[in-house]
Amino acid sequence: MDFAFDARTEELRARLLAFMDEHVYPAEAVAEEQRAALASPWDTPAVIEELKAEARRQGLWNLFLPDAEYGAGLTNLQYAPLAEITGRSPHLAPTATNCAAPDTGNMEVLAQFGDERQRKQWLEPLLAGEIRSAFAMTEPEVASSDATNITTHIERDGDEYVVTGRKWYISGAMNPDCRIFIVMGKTDPDGPDIRRQQSMVLVPRDTPGVTVTRAMQVFGYEDHSHGGHAEVVFDHARVPASNLIGEEGGGFAIAQARLGPGRIHHCMRLIGMAERAIDLMCRRAVSRTAFGKALAQQGVVQNWIADARVTVEQLRLLVLKTAWLMDTVGNRGAHTEIQAIKIATPRAVVGILDRAIQLHGAGGVSQDFPLAELYASARTLMLADGPDEVHQRSLARRELKKYL
Repeated sequence: MDFAFDARTEELRARLLAFMDEHVYPAEAVAEEQRAALASPWDTPAVIEELKAEARRQGLWNLFLPDAEYGAGLTNLQYAPLAEITGRSPHLAPTATNCAAPDTGNMEVLAQFGDERQRKQWLEPLLAGEIRSAFAMTEPEVASSDATNITTHIERDGDEYVVTGRKWYISGAMNPDCRIFIVMGKTDPDGPDIRRQQSMVLVPRDTPGVTVTRAMQVFGYEDHSHGGHAEVVFDHARVPASNLIGEEGGGFAIAQARLGPGRIHHCMRLIGMAERAIDLMCRRAVSRTAFGKALAQQGVVQNWIADARVTVEQLRLLVLKTAWLMDTVGNRGAHTEIQAIKIATPRAVVGILDRAIQLHGAGGVSQDFPLAELYASARTLMLADGPDEVHQRSLARRELKKYL
């Protein structure tokens, strides 16, 4: 068993680490200053476009997409340590390298299931970083943890589909560059197979009947850097029938294919968040004194740091194993491991961030450190792409099936 990264991964890691040190970390404060001066808080600060241009120049672009025709052609195992690095600045680095959700998942859907026209019209500008996108599945009126509950209607009317429904927490939708929604709804609500009732259609943002009604907050944050999370109403919005992705009734399967890689990408970035937290903990511990000695000499602080390091090393090995399985036996073959990392990683990283906040005292919950915002992001990922309990239920069933 060889734990070393291959030559290409090592080379990209070196370049990406340098890019983070030289460009991304210094841009964090600049982005906040520029955003405060913008006409709309949802507009993109100029420094982000500068970062994107520099990332493209350095070949640090579309690293997430394994299809060499569209992306960098990296395997999941090669991409994992790179996603971890971008996770250290999750509100800048993924966007700078065009590896930010929900665009990554949407690009994967279009690359895998879109037809030639759809790829030309929407995938190509997304790959170029010219536009942004959103994935509209979650609804406020039903338990969306069970995707078969969704109530949005996608009704065929001649050469068009008519979309009617209400979605919320649609990530990226507040960004004015968000030009396209991938909408999941029911084309056959009374069909006998509840997993064949759903379909996905492409709905341009400027379609009559599409209204972005409000920004949804996350622990009081509006998450400007990710383009926010919006409530969106589709009121008899009409799109050409050719905007259907794949086939009618294929929406649930497409969603599962989309969310598999998305879950591991989130876990990779979460490990990067944890590494950022450990770095901040150590810096704080050696720079502050309480009760006559440095915080670094306090036993409880040493325990927090040691436990955090052990936890991160465990998580990283499980995530890398999962990435390797996805590459070798496919997403279905890695199903148990994907669920395991989705359960374990957000939960553990939330704990590490909580200790880091505690170590920073009042500063930990302030805007002067990234910890509070990182905590909000990590805690949200215990819900995103399926609540932990859904994955626990499915994983337990798989384990118990061996004994039944």
